[in-house]
Amino acid sequence: MIALQDAQARLLALASPVETEAVPVAHSVGRWLAESVTALREQPARDLSAMDGYAVAAGHPGPWRIVGESAAGKAFESEIAAGEAVRIFTGAVLPEGADSVIIQENVTQNGGVLRQSDGAVPRTGDHVRRAGSDFSTGEVLIGAGELITPARLALVIMAGYGSVRVAKRVGVTLISTGDELVPPGTATRDDQIPSSNGPMLAAMLAPLPVTIRDAGIVADTLDAVRQALRDSAGSDVIVTIGGASVGDHDLVRPALLAEAAELDFWKVAMRPGKPVMVGRLGGSIVLGLPGNPVSAYVTAILFLNPLIAALSGARSPLPPRESAILDDALPANGPRIDHLRARVERGRARLAGANDSAALKALAQSNALIVRPVDAPAAEPGDIVDIIRTA
Repeated sequence: MIALQDAQARLLALASPVETEAVPVAHSVGRWLAESVTALREQPARDLSAMDGYAVAAGHPGPWRIVGESAAGKAFESEIAAGEAVRIFTGAVLPEGADSVIIQENVTQNGGVLRQSDGAVPRTGDHVRRAGSDFSTGEVLIGAGELITPARLALVIMAGYGSVRVAKRVGVTLISTGDELVPPGTATRDDQIPSSNGPMLAAMLAPLPVTIRDAGIVADTLDAVRQALRDSAGSDVIVTIGGASVGDHDLVRPALLAEAAELDFWKVAMRPGKPVMVGRLGGSIVLGLPGNPVSAYVTAILFLNPLIAALSGARSPLPPRESAILDDALPANGPRIDHLRARVERGRARLAGANDSAALKALAQSNALIVRPVDAPAAEPGDIVDIIRTA
């Protein structure tokens, strides 16, 4: 067995980013930038009003004569002199000669003559958004390898872009193995179970830039598993689910070796999910996940999703850790790093029911994993623990 951190590093070392493509900005959310976004324009391009009011020259005590109006998209094009004012609305361009805005609540108007009701003298920059105060032309706004979020999408558009360059979608094939598996909704005998891993992993991958091929349920024969692997040629990532342990019916590893795959490692010092397998088969990265649904879920969080992020050019593909206050007592941990299913609310973490690796109900009730380091001492309520958010 190898340590989790070493296993993640070795997997990501295999992940050279895929080719890139230009996509319309409207379709870029959830993709990682292949190139930095550098502002093509200044924002704001001119001094703008931050409030509804009147644009004037600072230092003049008034009264002012109103000579026009400036609205967003309809600027007042003439220059104003001291003692003149322009009615202005939020987001409108300040006219030449104006460098201050008096808000409309602080003025009185009579016959086109404006007076400030509180007697204050306007100061330079009052209620003005200066040109370039958000960003300047040529400024690097988002670095390569950063994820496009809805907020970053707005920034990219405001910076002048209609398209951005990102990694192409990663091709993923999912192979579920096991004679005990039957399709969802099918009546089951006592020795059968519904096949939940493929749909679960597909749902976990859905927010990521992937193209998914589900190979369905593959029988527990060496020939069937080998054929499924051959049929997956051309995929960037082949994910096998189940059959990665050491039993007589665990045929993924023998099938990979029979197909001349190069195995990098097998078995990770973690719980749940020890029988993780990583290697190469032709031009594909092979990731073998355990068949237990809880183990498959946890190992997907720690290996599969980071692999897709790395292939997509992410600068930081591994799931971030946070801190939370523990609500439950936990026993000392052993020689494998443990990931306990937990519910985290308002900064406090409590176990989500039974943490057996077959407890799907507890997994469904969780939104985080409590990370218990190797040989961690017993923990008490109120202790600080590391968590990984899963929802």
